[in-house]
Amino acid sequence: MSKKKIAIISVISLISIYLIYSYFSPSNDGEVYLTTKVQKGNFVSEVITSGEAQSTSLKKINGPENLRKFKLRDIKIQDLVPEGSIVKVGDYVARLDPTGVNEQIIDARLNLETAQSKYTQQQLDTTLSLKQERNAIKDLSFSMEQTRLELKQSIYEPPATIKKLEIDLEKSERDLREKQENYRIKKRQANAKMVEVGTEVSKIRKELNDLLELLKSFTIYSDGNGMITYFKNWDGSKKKVGSTISPWNPTVASLPDLTKMESKTYANEVDIRKIKKGLPVKVGFDAFPDVEIPGIVTDVANVGENKRGSDIKVFQVMIKLNETNDNIRPGMTTSNKILTFEKKDVLSIPLEAIFSKDSITYVYKKSGFSVVKKQVKIGDSNNDSVIITEGLAENDVVYLNKPEGYENDQIAQLN
Repeated sequence: MSKKKIAIISVISLISIYLIYSYFSPSNDGEVYLTTKVQKGNFVSEVITSGEAQSTSLKKINGPENLRKFKLRDIKIQDLVPEGSIVKVGDYVARLDPTGVNEQIIDARLNLETAQSKYTQQQLDTTLSLKQERNAIKDLSFSMEQTRLELKQSIYEPPATIKKLEIDLEKSERDLREKQENYRIKKRQANAKMVEVGTEVSKIRKELNDLLELLKSFTIYSDGNGMITYFKNWDGSKKKVGSTISPWNPTVASLPDLTKMESKTYANEVDIRKIKKGLPVKVGFDAFPDVEIPGIVTDVANVGENKRGSDIKVFQVMIKLNETNDNIRPGMTTSNKILTFEKKDVLSIPLEAIFSKDSITYVYKKSGFSVVKKQVKIGDSNNDSVIITEGLAENDVVYLNKPEGYENDQIAQLN
């Protein structure tokens, strides 16, 4: 080969290298042009939310149920086993502050002593009163016997004396009958009074016994097997030491059924339109990155609520876990991938590659060593990519940012 031909080939090679370098190298202002290929395959759209694992079946561990009877409310939790403790039936769970019930026990004992004293005094008064009545009846009976004896011995007395004795005897008989009737009435009155004070004693004694039983129930034991979780109040806060229970909400803790779990999550106003009951979900857990459990959307709220500390509206979504895992516990943070739709064998590109002008959607397509502004038709999209229904083919190369110098080029229209 002649030196002249070698020189020509070298020049052509240098020019080619320069052109390729100029094409793929950053522009003078430092901007880097990024490209990607049109991909063909399955296209999925997911809504990703963060939630909290909870059980769909909770067994409540309650404090005393008869607080209302004794007008007790806002009873403080004095002690509570740590959340996550594994308990069996009969194991200790919590203790309530007994101050209020102890005060009522002291009052009941004082009232019982007073009532018992009244009962004893009434017994003594009744015994003495009825004894006096019985003695009076006996005295009158003796007087009648004496008058009857005198009458029997007065057959030789003047008629006036006999008549007087007969009148005295008749009067004594009448007085005796009256005394006996009065005794029966007073006895019934005494019995009624004894029943009254006796009933008061029984009533106070029963109240005291009930209070002592109530005091026992201030120490709370588990009535089932499982793992303790702290019960949530209406505002989302958990019952803990220092919290209070009331007659209307006596629950101090709960035993969740770990075989029936769900994820409670929230979606924003944009994403909630894509979510409906029955959609499949992949549920991950921040505490166990390797664990992923299939789930399904079971409920979607129709009414939004304000996100705490913000004006943003969110909608509650409930996701049932279709499988169980021994590592999963209520309260764990979940990462939920809700599959809103899936399409097979479609073309797609990143959203960054899509541009628009005058309602025309287009891309910057690489064509050899040049660039073409090509109109495309797009379909559904997800958070990262969009489906191309017309205008591109598999493995076509498109730009993710606008290449310099092609801003004013005409858009190649679809046929």
